[in-house]
Amino acid sequence: MNLKRLFVAMMLPLFAFVMQASAQDKMVTGKVTDAGGAAVAGVTIKTKGGKALGSTKADGTFSVKAAANATLEFTSVGFGTAEMQVPSSGVLNISLKTANDNLNEIVVIGYGTAKKKDLTGSVVSVTSKDFVKGAITTPEQLIAGKVAGVSVTPNGGAPGSGSVIRIRGGASLNASNDPLIVIDGVPLDNNGISGSANALNLINPNDIESFNILKDASAAAIYGSRASNGVIIITTKKGKAGKAVFNFSSIASVYTPSGSVDILSPQQFRDYVKANGSASDVAMLGTANTDWQKEIYKTSFGVDNSLSMTGAIFKKVPFRASLGYLNQQGILDGGSLKRTTASVGISPNFLKNHIKIDVNLKGVVSENQFANEGAIGSAVSFDPTQNVFSGTKALGGYWQWKDASATNGLNSLAPKNPVGLINQYANRSHVERSIGNVQFDYKFHGFEDLRAVLNLGYDVAQGHGTVVISDSAASDYKKFKDAAGNFHGGVNNMYRQTKQNTLLDAYLNYVKESKYGRFDAMVGYSYQNFKSTNYNFNDYAYDGSVISSPKFDYDKPENTLISVYGRLNYNYKGKYFLTATARKDGSSRFSKANRWGVFPSYAVAWRLKEESFLKNVKFINDLKIRAGYGKTGQQDGIDLYLYQQSFYYGGNQSLYQFGNTYYSTVTPAGYNANLRWETTETKNIGVDFAVMDNRLSGSLEYYQRTTNDLLNDAQQSAGTNFTNNIKANVGTMKNSGVELSLNYSVIKKRDITWDVAYNITYNKNEITNLTIAPDPSFKGNQYGGIAGGTGGTVLVNSVGYARGSFYVYKQAYDEKTSKPIENLFEDINRDGVINSNDLYQYKQVDPRVFMGFSSSATYKKWSAGIVMRANVDNYLYNNVRSSRGVKNEVLPGKGFLGNASTEVLATNFKGGSDRMFVSDYWIENASFLRCDNINVGYNFGKILSNKADLRVTANVSNVFIITKYKGLDPEISGGIDNNIYKRPRVFSLGFNLSF
Repeated sequence: MNLKRLFVAMMLPLFAFVMQASAQDKMVTGKVTDAGGAAVAGVTIKTKGGKALGSTKADGTFSVKAAANATLEFTSVGFGTAEMQVPSSGVLNISLKTANDNLNEIVVIGYGTAKKKDLTGSVVSVTSKDFVKGAITTPEQLIAGKVAGVSVTPNGGAPGSGSVIRIRGGASLNASNDPLIVIDGVPLDNNGISGSANALNLINPNDIESFNILKDASAAAIYGSRASNGVIIITTKKGKAGKAVFNFSSIASVYTPSGSVDILSPQQFRDYVKANGSASDVAMLGTANTDWQKEIYKTSFGVDNSLSMTGAIFKKVPFRASLGYLNQQGILDGGSLKRTTASVGISPNFLKNHIKIDVNLKGVVSENQFANEGAIGSAVSFDPTQNVFSGTKALGGYWQWKDASATNGLNSLAPKNPVGLINQYANRSHVERSIGNVQFDYKFHGFEDLRAVLNLGYDVAQGHGTVVISDSAASDYKKFKDAAGNFHGGVNNMYRQTKQNTLLDAYLNYVKESKYGRFDAMVGYSYQNFKSTNYNFNDYAYDGSVISSPKFDYDKPENTLISVYGRLNYNYKGKYFLTATARKDGSSRFSKANRWGVFPSYAVAWRLKEESFLKNVKFINDLKIRAGYGKTGQQDGIDLYLYQQSFYYGGNQSLYQFGNTYYSTVTPAGYNANLRWETTETKNIGVDFAVMDNRLSGSLEYYQRTTNDLLNDAQQSAGTNFTNNIKANVGTMKNSGVELSLNYSVIKKRDITWDVAYNITYNKNEITNLTIAPDPSFKGNQYGGIAGGTGGTVLVNSVGYARGSFYVYKQAYDEKTSKPIENLFEDINRDGVINSNDLYQYKQVDPRVFMGFSSSATYKKWSAGIVMRANVDNYLYNNVRSSRGVKNEVLPGKGFLGNASTEVLATNFKGGSDRMFVSDYWIENASFLRCDNINVGYNFGKILSNKADLRVTANVSNVFIITKYKGLDPEISGGIDNNIYKRPRVFSLGFNLSF
């Protein structure tokens, strides 16, 4: 696969596009405003009953060509349609009236679209005008804080690292909690590709028009087995008929490190060693004053350019093409992301609109350089009194802790020089991906109420790279001794993976309106296949010496989903609505006996505003009640062949002696032939409203989700040859919550507007069962490994508690000083002994409440906006404080010194006990209020002899955070804070040029 060639092929239609000539008769110019005189951007202008001619600019102005006797239609979401005859003067200024509501807005749902006013399920649409502004690298950042019930938690500050997305808290324990993501009708594989930090960073955010989030089962069940965690439908920008419109945007950004881990300064470190260490410890102190965190972090730069062209080929075929280039340098030295994207969309129609074809092609080439994130932890723990460089050429010239008795002369227990870890490490990858589909929509001649739709799609990717570590690097110095007794060091390894996701969707759609109501029925069939090839290479030293070889050159996992589905939407007089869906899914992840699952849903809605007792109430513009029930399935996140018996090659780790020869053996892998679908049942009730001439609108929803047959880790009986844990259908879990979304137009006048939006979500999670038979003695499944001590974990999934509760000892405190007493804990069960029976469930990882707030305002040609988010009642285990907050980390007595958290000054803990690390003392409230973005813009209007429009923007991202959490950043997925790549503060300046 060569996506560079694909880019060229995708661009060829541009030649036809730019050669088009206009054949309209008269130039019409003017401005479109609302009732308050404010400019309305993005208004579609077309001839009545004909083709689109163009749209209004950011300041509401337009310029189109039309026949002298034509009638022009002006349409925009949230406004009524206006019709005006082309005036003889060619100047046309009009005012659009606000529609009674914005409920005629078209929302993308599974396998089709619907009017917002007709929805019965919980569906939220976020369009480009409401996206988060600024330096956006991955698509999900566009909607962070914008949707109630949807949390977007960054994975860290590395370029393209992406985020963890959760809709209503997720529905599983050990299977996937990621939502299904569908882009232009193609469901994506969320597992990513080797060489890319995140699957979504291979999609250009500049090409996205809207997000439609299906939150409840009545809306998402049409996707059946992949919809337990909700569905996010991404629609990219499409072509528009009319003259060619070019748009070029560029954003230049400065990324600055924000905050640092609170550790001992060089002087504090010296004082501590002299006060608490031996003479030999003091003798190891250096003379430097090195801030290792500043040594590895830097101010970096980035640029994001995008060029798009929209219009019609030969005046008839809507067409859009785009090119994008992103170059982002990481604040951790040695990391970067370079991404080149291209997209083409063509939408021809034939036979008087009876056949419509929609072609979408997207391609990306990504060049990644991954920094050595191991340097982050080393920068926290390395002695701040030592120099960066040793003054010699040995070990690359970097100062390291030595041990003359070791084979390689290095202290294997000591941390390595952080700057050396950065500069002697290179992990570079090249990733290519293409996503595309062609959709045929045929309206039957003579029976136009019936349509046949065929969607053929693909998602293919390949990634390869190398990891190279110098043989002089302390991390891999003289690590391998060959048969001749020669030492080899360093790393020179390759990795490679290819993926192929193919899709076929076919369905019939029948729509009929009569005096009995509007019927919209659909039945369909879906086939989706996922293939991967994972290449296995030799393990090489830096000089190419083979350290070990794999038994197999590659493996090719594959799985298939086959589905049949149907949906009925019924609308009676615009008052009463009914939706019923059903989907039957078959997954190759399960045995034939358990392969198929059926996932139905039902929903009703009553639009009270259309009733006689409210129709004439002017204060209420809309009021609708919704209720729904549905069942969805889960099979993502489990091994592809777990249901069948298999064996794995033991290699050098599993040898059997036969005579004088040792043979590698094969070992049976654990399997579960009875594995079946995890299912989630959702109940949802909601109220949608709009009042005060539509200035205040919103929705209030209550949901309850119960997940049965949890795909859980179950322990195997002692004495089996299988692994200790294996996936099995054991347990149930419940999520329930309330969501509120509010939108308010504070000011809406000719020269000034101000809009605010707020959403809040309360979510409660509880595990209700974890065993096949009731077992009160079962404490739960422990997980969440931590640094410090040996084999410690701090999280548990237990019956009666929230998923991801902390499982720790209750710390005892000195009554006089209120300081914690080292290794003294409460005897919870009062048996006189402190042991694992005294561990208790304490707090939880997930926030019970999270909120989003955004505000946008305009004043004449100026605009401004702000986006803020908050989490409440979520907790983190501060593994930096716990692992680095003890005396033994500074003075380990093993031939080196190590830095520590300032916690060591507060507690004077010595360390040495594994139990000390499993204390509730290290668990902190991680609630926060974060300002994600502040933006300001100015519209210069017409420039270059009125041939172009210019808009300039300035943005600050990750502006500030308010929290009591003592660590670097409280917004960490998973509940354990250790070695996080800090999020940068970003200052951006951009401009947008349309011509």
